[in-house]
Amino acid sequence: MSTEDVETAAVVFDQVSFAFDDHVVLRDLSLTVPKGSMCILLGASGAGKSVMLKLVLGLMRPDAGTILVNGHHVDRMSEPDLLRMRGDIGMLFQENALFDSLTVAENVGYRLYEETDMPSDQVGDRIAEVLGFVGLAEYADRMPSELSGGQRRRVAIARAMAAKPGILLFDDPTTGLDPITATTVDDEIVKLRDLEQVTSILVTHQTRDAHYVSTHKAVKTDGRLHILEATEERARFMVLHEGRIYFEGSWAELQASGDAYLREMLFLALPPW
Repeated sequence: MSTEDVETAAVVFDQVSFAFDDHVVLRDLSLTVPKGSMCILLGASGAGKSVMLKLVLGLMRPDAGTILVNGHHVDRMSEPDLLRMRGDIGMLFQENALFDSLTVAENVGYRLYEETDMPSDQVGDRIAEVLGFVGLAEYADRMPSELSGGQRRRVAIARAMAAKPGILLFDDPTTGLDPITATTVDDEIVKLRDLEQVTSILVTHQTRDAHYVSTHKAVKTDGRLHILEATEERARFMVLHEGRIYFEGSWAELQASGDAYLREMLFLALPPW
């Protein structure tokens, strides 16, 4: 792992191993996610995709190997240093994890109120900005129980991006959503990547959404935002299998692969959906 790789990477796993007692999850796994890029992690349930996100956050420690986030050794950080490091990471959980007793605005601004010294008027401005970004400006005073599933997911995205993190982690963000609603969430992820230039690691079982995110782009023309089909793919795919990165490449390369395991994994998810 060269110095140049470390300097240009947001996240690096170098021969990382992790196990729950006798159950090995990761075996000498190595990967690099360059700053400003998007990595889409695919794999069977239980393959270790969500574990990798927790390792990035320092919520778990590897049994062996090195994990770097923005050049810092997460695998050997103290808890106070981890807390500071997490300030540059936004996380969208599968369950949204919204506070039922707080309004949409209070949910979005929670981290800013609790973990920063930002003046309250600036926090209010940032809340309004991110809710506008996800198309929910008029929902600021609503309670989570008054929102649809897709709207709650977009509130969770707004909360994850409120502190302007350089890295965003998405853990199955469209699970349980119908395809139309899922596409609205996909569009927010595309906008964050292309307009905010955040580094994204997207864990998903939804191949349709992974394909959509990798083949669309967000552009602003004449002050209006558009989601368009891209002429080139905008994400790198990695398939996790038996504790290692089994495949790395583009969607086109993944789809064209003759590998028996990859063909089996994609068989029921290939277009048309």
